Amino acid sequence: MSRADARTPPAPAPLMRMRIDKWLWTARFYKTRTLAANAVEAGQVRINGERVKPAQAVTPGSLVEVRKQGLAWIVRVTGIAERRGSATDAAALYRETEESAATRARMIAERAAASGQRYPGRPTKKDRRKLEDFLNEP
Repeated sequence: MSRADARTPPAPAPLMRMRIDKWLWTARFYKTRTLAANAVEAGQVRINGERVKPAQAVTPGSLVEVRKQGLAWIVRVTGIAERRGSATDAAALYRETEESAATRARMIAERAAASGQRYPGRPTKKDRRKLEDFLNEP
């Protein structure tokens, strides 16, 4: 073994398991690990159908159920990341089941229908002038 070989550190082994609270944060289900840990403690996250603690390890192939703001995701873990990355990197860490995606889309559509039509935002100056002209007509 040469001197140069002794100085180079070995390549890190790929991660095969990670804490569930850290994985949820890495996969961008929650903005902070604290929020993820609180959700796990509250029973809003299950691994393979069982309630777990924040330190529970998740491995590729695990089925994770996440309930958040009245919506539910059922995802299969496909990867573990060393650090939190972009949204596209996070999306590669899991694959949502077809039933879950269909149910979530239906729930979002029901919410939109129940909320009714809302004004799209603050009126522009042109809209305000039209409204004033309409209201000031004799």
